[in-house]
Amino acid sequence: MESEHPIQFFTATILNWKHLLTPDKYKNIITSSLQFLVNQKRIILLAYVIMPNHLHLIWRINNSHKREDVQRDFLKFTAQQIRFDLQANHPQVLEKFRVDAKDRAYQIWERNPLSVDLLGKEMVEQKLQYIHLNPLQERWDLVQEPEAYRYSSAKFYLTDEDAFGFLTDYREIC
Repeated sequence: MESEHPIQFFTATILNWKHLLTPDKYKNIITSSLQFLVNQKRIILLAYVIMPNHLHLIWRINNSHKREDVQRDFLKFTAQQIRFDLQANHPQVLEKFRVDAKDRAYQIWERNPLSVDLLGKEMVEQKLQYIHLNPLQERWDLVQEPEAYRYSSAKFYLTDEDAFGFLTDYREIC
């Protein structure tokens, strides 16, 4: 029998750390994509935060899928949807993402996102706390309490309210 994929901490960053994810419409593209991946049983999503220029996830890729494929498809789809909106509504902003690459004219995400296996409940809890405190960091100062940030799983772990309907409590699988 195939061994189970480990729980992972995943981070993706917008090209050159630009604050592209500030508008909610782009964060909503990401949440919709995560919801699709959960509904298609490609991932189990345990935690997330979507910041102005990066995102952090704690997820487990389901066994029937390769980690590289899920990560690639997620980043490619979200980049494409954001690019479509930029082309239609903000072409001057899109030009800031023009790259000199053989395979693309524009690039939204930095290459080589970070993916780290979380081996055990303590590691999961450490990353969970890091994710939930991210919006409170001085350089962001987005909210006063972690659960007040809409694009984070912090409220789910405090009140069991899942705003987007795609989270699984890590304690159910750790």
